[in-house]
Amino acid sequence: MQNNNTFKFEFVALMASLMSIVALSIDALLPALPEIGSALGVTNPSNNQLLITMIFLGLGFGQLLFGPLSDSFGRKPIVYIGFIVFIISSIICVTTKSFEIMIVGRILQGIGLSSPRSLSISMIRDSYSGNYMAKILSIVVMFFILVPVVAPTLGQFLIHLYNWESVFYFNLIFGVLIMIWFWLRQPETLKKDKRIKFTSHLFIDGTKEFFKHKDAVAFTFISGFITGSFMVYLSTSQQIFQEQYNLADMFPYIFASLAISVGLATFLNSRFVVKYGMLKIAYVSCIAYAVISVLYVVMFSSGENPSIEVLLGFFALQFFAVGFLFGNLRALAMQPLGHIAGIGAAINGFISTVMAVPIANYIGNFVTTSVLPLFIGFSIFGILSLAVFIIIKKKVRLVKT
Repeated sequence: MQNNNTFKFEFVALMASLMSIVALSIDALLPALPEIGSALGVTNPSNNQLLITMIFLGLGFGQLLFGPLSDSFGRKPIVYIGFIVFIISSIICVTTKSFEIMIVGRILQGIGLSSPRSLSISMIRDSYSGNYMAKILSIVVMFFILVPVVAPTLGQFLIHLYNWESVFYFNLIFGVLIMIWFWLRQPETLKKDKRIKFTSHLFIDGTKEFFKHKDAVAFTFISGFITGSFMVYLSTSQQIFQEQYNLADMFPYIFASLAISVGLATFLNSRFVVKYGMLKIAYVSCIAYAVISVLYVVMFSSGENPSIEVLLGFFALQFFAVGFLFGNLRALAMQPLGHIAGIGAAINGFISTVMAVPIANYIGNFVTTSVLPLFIGFSIFGILSLAVFIIIKKKVRLVKT
């Protein structure tokens, strides 16, 4: 189904809701990191970052399993299987007294959630193509961004009212409600005549097909660079605002305001992408991402943190650029992969995530007393992304597709 000009609000809202389970499982937990670490005997606060980055590791690997299976058996059954894994892993997280087992539980949560996360993108690719697909993805991401706006505040409220375990229970209840909605209202998007026969070579054949499309590979690498540097912010934001700036009470509101910056950009992208094209917008945004981060490094190379107002200004500009990048990069990578949308989305998500996790873990270790290492990371990977873009632009004419 290539329905390039019909906007269906419920479909968009449902795809955004499937992705939002992931965001809620990450962002609502941010205010609880110190309490969880204390409850599980963590002595180094930096280790608490693993509760965020390790779920991304599961997200990356899980897609490799669920994506190819969805190309053979349809999207909906595989979404249900992933959610069952999420339920089991959530129970592990709230019942363990071991930090190591908690990390395993978070990886398993990521594996389970990789199904609705990646298959929502596959379902969008099943239904749309070209710049209109980028428009739909931007709108989905915009709704998806609303979750980080409220999630930390929700998490803090639940912790004050009950305990940190209540955050996991809330995520479970929310997920069940989304699954019921999905079951009742969403038809299967991959028709039987479009499915790929399941064989032992399905993954290998799909991977070979993916790597034939050089543009898809290139945009996947750029996604990895941008996601990795952004993931450093996600995993260290609680430490930066609560410990470096002593703004524990304000943390949910600061986090929300910066998420709005991303959301505004994705909204504007949904309005402009059909007119200007996803390639042009992503390229300009990549330039902005690199320039803003380099400017911070030059201005604050001493390592001394600026005032909170200046820092938030830089973050807001940086994430405004990110808002234009996320949806467009994924759409650019998926554009040539409509015939293998399941495994295509899986490999795209796997490579970008597996690149991102070590980037986040490595840079995050340096973000202890200064924000400078974070912006050095932004700069390095912004410049690398721009370099890949320049190579692509030499091979692809900058035209509206």
